[in-house]
Amino acid sequence: MGTITLDEPKMEAAVWGGAVLGGGGGGPIEEGIQLGRLALEVGEPKLITIDELLDDEWVVTVSAVGAPAAAEQYVKPMHYIRALQLLLDKLGRPISGLITNENGASTTVNGWFQSAVTGLPVLDAPCNGRAHPTGSMGSMNLTELEGYVSTQTAAGGLGSRYIELCASGSLENMAQMVRRASVDAGGMVAVARNPVQVSYVKQNGCPGAIQQAIRIGETMLAHTGEKAIEAVTELLQGRIIEVGTVSNFSLNTTGGFDVGRADIGSLELTFWNEYMTLESNGERLATFPDLIMAFDAESGRPLESAKMANGQKAAVIAVPKEQLLLSSTMRNRKLFEPVEEAIGKQVISYVFS
Repeated sequence: MGTITLDEPKMEAAVWGGAVLGGGGGGPIEEGIQLGRLALEVGEPKLITIDELLDDEWVVTVSAVGAPAAAEQYVKPMHYIRALQLLLDKLGRPISGLITNENGASTTVNGWFQSAVTGLPVLDAPCNGRAHPTGSMGSMNLTELEGYVSTQTAAGGLGSRYIELCASGSLENMAQMVRRASVDAGGMVAVARNPVQVSYVKQNGCPGAIQQAIRIGETMLAHTGEKAIEAVTELLQGRIIEVGTVSNFSLNTTGGFDVGRADIGSLELTFWNEYMTLESNGERLATFPDLIMAFDAESGRPLESAKMANGQKAAVIAVPKEQLLLSSTMRNRKLFEPVEEAIGKQVISYVFS
């Protein structure tokens, strides 16, 4: 326990392991490597375990919001600093650390650059131990906290599309406002939001999830091809469902999300940034927040939903939600209603049966 030393091998493992836990979303792998490398170049990002802070100390969430496939997205490292500075100015109280909204390829290293620049530590307690599509899912059930006022800041966009946002209100309204800002900025914004006390994170977040991503990444990077997929699946106590060829792949970027579907062999996958459902001949095999993940069958590396291509050979794995570190939001029924609307398939009846 304590401070975890971050170096290049740890960073790469965090990004690749995060890509697996991203379940098709969680940001681009190359962006995670780039941001992680930059953090190590400009300073010494600090990762600490949750027991290093007192229960009544305050932390804030840092994230990116938007559609990874959006053609005109423009978010640079300094936008993350700007969003954090806007939030700190608004709060007018000291904070003791940063947490990321989820585990994903680039989201696992959310906060590392801010930590390197500001000296604030990153807490190994993401809001969710896997990636998810909506801002509310990364808000640790603050939607259920009566009277909680969400403060959110955002920055991003190039030239005339540049946006800075600082707003307070209900969590749902703020999440929608930030999502709209991401669309107006070209597809993506850097965000800082939702100050909470450490005691709340302990109850609703996912302590240890970044170290889990690092373990997954180290396991995967020790192998290639089929062996890498097998090693990761075994570590997560999941199963390889099928290896097949990608066909009928379609993707639309709409409302700040990547929405689509693909067939891999006899399997049908739908995604809303992350892979949401996995079916074979009409039978449901896995449903978000189960981890559904595709890998390039030849390299054994994770396959983001937005990067899939027809004709590619891919392997699909599924890990039951019970094997994952998940936020309290993943047990909040109403947060799953937008998923059904987005993909046009039943989700709630499978998750809450």
